[in-house]
Amino acid sequence: MLDTRIHRIADASEGTQAAHAPASGSHDDGRSDETALDAYSRVVTGVAERAGPAVVAITVPDRRDARGRQLPGGGGSGFLFTPDGLILSNAHVVEGARRIEVLTTTGHTLAADLLGADPHTDLALLRVAAPQPLPALALGSTRAIRVGQLVVAIGNPYGFESTVTAGVVSALGRSLRAVSGRLIEDVIQTDAALNPGNSGGPLLDASGRVIGVNTAIIAAAQGICFATSIDIAQQVVPQLMRHGRVRRASLGVSAQNLRLLRRYVRHFDLPIESAVRLMEIAPDGPATRAGLEDGDIVIAFDGQAVDGIDRLHRLLDAEHIGRSTPIVVLRRDRRLELPIVPGELA
Repeated sequence: MLDTRIHRIADASEGTQAAHAPASGSHDDGRSDETALDAYSRVVTGVAERAGPAVVAITVPDRRDARGRQLPGGGGSGFLFTPDGLILSNAHVVEGARRIEVLTTTGHTLAADLLGADPHTDLALLRVAAPQPLPALALGSTRAIRVGQLVVAIGNPYGFESTVTAGVVSALGRSLRAVSGRLIEDVIQTDAALNPGNSGGPLLDASGRVIGVNTAIIAAAQGICFATSIDIAQQVVPQLMRHGRVRRASLGVSAQNLRLLRRYVRHFDLPIESAVRLMEIAPDGPATRAGLEDGDIVIAFDGQAVDGIDRLHRLLDAEHIGRSTPIVVLRRDRRLELPIVPGELA
């Protein structure tokens, strides 16, 4: 607590003495507790009070795997972002769910429908029906966010209403490996602690706008937490509403990253020093139909250099599904450019 006592210096003719005013926030001044809070506390409490009612607990009592085998139940957090009941959460929170229940901060339990999930960004879209408009959070953007900015994370783990933590943005533009193996791009790193069950809750700026969806904790690294950027979420949500999934292109191959031999780089005058080696090609898939072979080294796709699998994943967006696109490979000291028509990733 800062020392707010006021010191008065007397004139030299009167001698030197100090007069002390009572400390601000003391029991003597009769001020409310709110006036004793510093600016940081006022921001955090304000955000928590405004945003808390829109944060929900998600319970998955019936969960099955792809073969229909019973799995342990689970859950996490989520948040309403439209008054008519649309909820954002994490894909891993609702993975395998046959039944989903949402508990609001008012104590109401609502049945939720899963509109779609994208494991590659760890985002899920749910809807609940309610007889009246529900509290909803405004979505912001990460474009104006700066490292060091104050952020607030709110969860509703296991029904413990509005669990709040605060911190600062530690880094922007991080990449995080999803359970699917793909990279989640544009991830926010923050030191706002995310407790078990907080997955899927909102990360908010000082104005109470959502800037991210809390998604993961690195357990071995204390205080390092991550959130999927709300800008990514706003790209994913329309596709989840329309298709129930995010459409991505596929070549029908399995591959691995490869460090290129220096003689390849020099001989073909390549702008990259690594590429992608095709390890297995699906029968009757896009790669097979294009004439690609096991062992081919992919160095470019649609005119863009490919220096690794993550770069190729980024290039294989929905716009390339069903569209003939040039792919450049190295095959036994030959450089080949072949047309390929990517399919849709299942």
